[in-house]
Amino acid sequence: MLLLAILLLGMGNSFHSRMLWLGEQVWPNYYLLNPDAQEPSCDLIVDMDAEVKRRMDQYKPDPDALFSSAPDPEAIRRSLERNIQNCEQRHIAYEINQKHATPALGVFKTVEQGMASFLLENIDLTNLLFLILFAMSAAIATLDADLISLRLPRNRAEWRLSHAVQLGVNGLMVFSLLSYVSKLVAAPDTADLVRMQHYWAWVFGLFMVINAVRLFSIPDRLPPGKLDAASLLSIPLHCTMAVIAMSYFFFIDGYNSGLAIYFGILTNMSSIFINIGLYVLVGMALKQTQLPELLLNIIKPFQLPAPLLASVMIFATAFPTAFTGASGIFILAVGGVVYDELRRVGAGRQLALSTTAMSGSLGVVLNPCLLIVIIAALNKEVTTSELYGWGFWVFLMSASLFTLIVCKTQGEWRPKPVPGAFKKSVGHLRPLVPYVITAAAVIIGIRLVLDMGFNEYTAPMILPLVMLALLFLDSGKTRQEGESRSRTFWARSTAAASDSAVHIGALLALIGFTVALGGILERSDVVHILFPENLDNVWLVMLAVVFMLTCIGMVMEPFGAVVLVSATIAQAAMKLGIDPLHFWIVCLVAFELGYLTPPVALNHLLTRQVVGETEVLAAERTGSFWHRYERLLLPLLVMGTTLLLVAFVPMLFYAL
Repeated sequence: MLLLAILLLGMGNSFHSRMLWLGEQVWPNYYLLNPDAQEPSCDLIVDMDAEVKRRMDQYKPDPDALFSSAPDPEAIRRSLERNIQNCEQRHIAYEINQKHATPALGVFKTVEQGMASFLLENIDLTNLLFLILFAMSAAIATLDADLISLRLPRNRAEWRLSHAVQLGVNGLMVFSLLSYVSKLVAAPDTADLVRMQHYWAWVFGLFMVINAVRLFSIPDRLPPGKLDAASLLSIPLHCTMAVIAMSYFFFIDGYNSGLAIYFGILTNMSSIFINIGLYVLVGMALKQTQLPELLLNIIKPFQLPAPLLASVMIFATAFPTAFTGASGIFILAVGGVVYDELRRVGAGRQLALSTTAMSGSLGVVLNPCLLIVIIAALNKEVTTSELYGWGFWVFLMSASLFTLIVCKTQGEWRPKPVPGAFKKSVGHLRPLVPYVITAAAVIIGIRLVLDMGFNEYTAPMILPLVMLALLFLDSGKTRQEGESRSRTFWARSTAAASDSAVHIGALLALIGFTVALGGILERSDVVHILFPENLDNVWLVMLAVVFMLTCIGMVMEPFGAVVLVSATIAQAAMKLGIDPLHFWIVCLVAFELGYLTPPVALNHLLTRQVVGETEVLAAERTGSFWHRYERLLLPLLVMGTTLLLVAFVPMLFYAL
């Protein structure tokens, strides 16, 4: 319900603009019409000579004035004529107003102006809604122990370690927030900011209560055990980032409020990060439909061998990835289907795992991926159309490299279609027609009603409505016998919302502390050391850029990393001769590589979450070095090669 409220608020301005347009179409000069207008009190019939004489008679010379003189009768006459003309116009406007001032206009005007007043009075409501969204979703993720970590706790001791560290991190976050408040109260005009910091302190205080309860409320499924070095992997990633950031801010920089300030960047950009929540809802709603299976049915008659099917998956899943906003969301939604289908046709676990992980990364350079929208919003040197344009060619190159390597290393790749495969494939398109018509109807309907076209900026608001419509349609096709469509839809939509809450909380926590960790890079001299002002070799600059961006992508969540890179590395690199568009394309590819590279390898973590840890542990450990570690080596080879080509080949055209 909170996500729907956010969605409706986001569409509020478009709806109000459309109401104004509709009012103008139904009632000409709608902006000037007033249902409560009063008849003008001015007189249209005036005895001009008598009025001029009256005003002349009223004049009394001021004995103390040096330049007192009688008024000019002609000037008085001209003034009276202008007043009469204005009075005539007011009476004409009143007559026109009365002609159109119907009860319907009064009702419409009341609604329209009420909406306008609500939008103006709650212009800062987005920040509060984001805070509530974060508080609710992160609290659910903490209660369910679904925060992102390198692995889940395997015994009671690791469970206690995980929640004890979370308790400490949340406590230090409260301390940092209160430290920030103590500085703000001494500054003028900071009442709203102080109030927001108090809200955040209450939120992290709530997390502390949850951690304290869960510290002793341990699931029965966990056996007793002891801690070892590997137990550190059970600590949520955002806590590790927070500890590193806190250690720097508290002990090296003496900046107690640093953690609160950098985490607060999420509030300053709340509208963008709310979109992440909406995209997660899209992904989880997609997971509740049979659309992924229907799409896979199209290619089943061709009986593609594992290498070729893996390649088709990479090409086909890139575009849904872009529409779900980020790679991780797509893996959570469809990764299980991708993995199961690859295993069904005989793919080894290593190939299936690597393909599933990569299926959610190559689409981040395609329209309308949210990551590019954030880059363009933070950096005026580039536009979304430029980034999407070049991103499409980068996607083709990386996907083609994947195809070449997989078909070369896996052996047999030629398809063995069944008789009449094409006809059967076309037949499988028929069940998709209602879904296409429904999606098109929603998009066209929104365009007609709200004059809101579908693009990278409106996608976060339109796609949830499209997916809910598709989910309603799908509920009627796949409901159990005796169950109504509405009941099935309610069950599936609430399941999607529940899954969304967990993933939104885990993702936003990781993003927030990624930004805080990036504060170390911004406040230290690392950027100045790597990019000294006297460095005049642009090739060395690009080499340093590739190294830094890859390292950042390996350990940080990309949305938070973009904020960091925009404030630090981007400006330094551009001043030293790197083209802005080239820099950000390299950044996107480096982040794609980072998604797939240890020690964090976020996409591999999410793949493990959807296919199960048992499948990951059961992956082949025999054969050549390549086949034993293909799950990691294949993505690294594909994206590493792509990164080197994207980074250095374009420089041949502007750096020589």
